[in-house]
Amino acid sequence: VQLQAYGGGLVQAGASLRLSCAASGRAFSTYLVGWFRQAPGKEREFVGSISRDGATTPSADSVKGRFTISRDNAKNTVYLQMSSLKAEDTAVYYCAARGVAMTQYTFWGQGTLVTVSS
Repeated sequence: VQLQAYGGGLVQAGASLRLSCAASGRAFSTYLVGWFRQAPGKEREFVGSISRDGATTPSADSVKGRFTISRDNAKNTVYLQMSSLKAEDTAVYYCAARGVAMTQYTFWGQGTLVTVSS
C-alpha cells in the first residue's frame, strides 16, 4: 500500500481544513488508518485512527472535539477534518496504515504541512 497525504497549507487560527490520505492498492479498505502529526522540535503525536468499517478511536486530547476522521473506501481515501484550528496545531501531518492483526503501522505517507497563523 502506498499512501499520500495532501491538503495542508497556511490558514488562520479558527479556520477549518480537511486533509486527505489517498492510497493505492485494492486491500486498502481492510486496513486501519491512523493520523499522526509532528510539530517542529517535538515528538510525533498520535491524532486518531479509523478502522476498516469506519469506527474511530478516541482522538488525542489536544484535538478532541475539533478533529474528525472519516473514510471513503470506494475512493481509497481517509480524511482528517480539522476545525477551530490553533497555532499549536501547526505540524506536519502524516497518515499511516496497518493490517488489523498488526500492532505497528507498516505503511506511511510522506506528510503534509499545516501552518496555523495566530
